[in-house]
Parts: sequence; structure tokens; C-alpha cells
Amino acid sequence: MMDKRASSPSPMDIMGGGSRDEEDGSFSNTVTTMRTAETLLRLVPVALCVAALVVMLKDSQTNDYGSISYSDLGAFRYLVHVNGICAGYSLLSAIIVAMPRPCTMSRAWTFFFLDQVFTYVILAAGAVSLELVYLAYKGDTDITWSAACGSFGAFCHKATASIALTFVVLACYAVISLVSSYKLFSRYDAPVANSSDIAAFKG
Repeated sequence: MMDKRASSPSPMDIMGGGSRDEEDGSFSNTVTTMRTAETLLRLVPVALCVAALVVMLKDSQTNDYGSISYSDLGAFRYLVHVNGICAGYSLLSAIIVAMPRPCTMSRAWTFFFLDQVFTYVILAAGAVSLELVYLAYKGDTDITWSAACGSFGAFCHKATASIALTFVVLACYAVISLVSSYKLFSRYDAPVANSSDIAAFKG
């Protein structure tokens, strides 16, 4: 009888085991929710990049003043290429994030680096294109650049829409970069200050 009572779990053991199971289940649900949220966040730029790319590819106009197309301007061609590459990277990264695999240090560093690179590349493409559209609307008398949007209004409107979508992509990638930064640097322990250093600082 003594052996039987010793081998049987106590109510506290049962409660403790249940709480541990609940904690494990809660942690697993949290990880799954975060993975799903990050996957969706990485999928949003895919649609936005494709939309910006398609709008710019169809941006051309012919009238009595002549004809103009996005391909005539290097900044707009750069914007198209950046949006296409960004859409591919966003889709690939979303697929990788959606896989239920542990996040290794090398994977965290890779995402951190690539997310930062794409954020600045998109920023550069949007800024250069925005400057070009501004000159097309306002002109620049110092360099004898006349405003062209008065003659090619439809072309400027489509270009502006594509650039606006690109800046929305930039906002998404700013958030994605914050997420990848947190996932990377949260893996490191906070620095521990020695008592001698604290004393020297105060003294």
C-alpha cells in the first residue's frame, strides 16, 4: 500500500503538470499567431508592388504635343525593376516565414540584412521618382525645365499613383524591418554591468 501511494501523483503534481501543459500550449499559440501575422505582413507588399509595377508599365500617353512613356525615364524604369524584385522577395520570405521551423541565428541575421537592404532600395526608388514627378509638375526655371504635366496630365497622374503605392510598400517594409530587428536582437542577452564599473561611474 505504501508503494502504491508513493507512486501515485499528488493533486499538486497533477495541478502543476496541467499548468505546465497550459503554458506550453499558450506559448505555442502565441508563436503560431506571430508567425501568421508576420506572414500576412510580408504578403501585403506583394500585392502593392505588383499594383505599382502594373500601373507604371501602362503609363504612356500620346497627344498633339507628342508621346511619352515610362521607359523614356530612367527613374521610372528603376522603380519598375525595384517593385518587381521586391514582390519576388516578399513572396519568398513570406513562404519561408510561414514554415513551422525554428528560427536559427543565421536565418534571423539573413532576414534582418535583406529587410534592411530592401527598405533602403525602395526608399531610393521612391525618392528619385518623386523628385522627377515634382519637376514634371512644377518645372525648374534654373535649368530651363518646363512643367510637362500640363501637357501630359494622364501620364503624371499614373506615375503619381505608382509612386504613392511604392511609398506604402516602404511603410510596410519599415514595420517588417522592425520585426526582423526585434527577432534578431531579442536573442541576445542584455549586457551585465559589474559593480566595480558602477562604482567607478558614480565616483
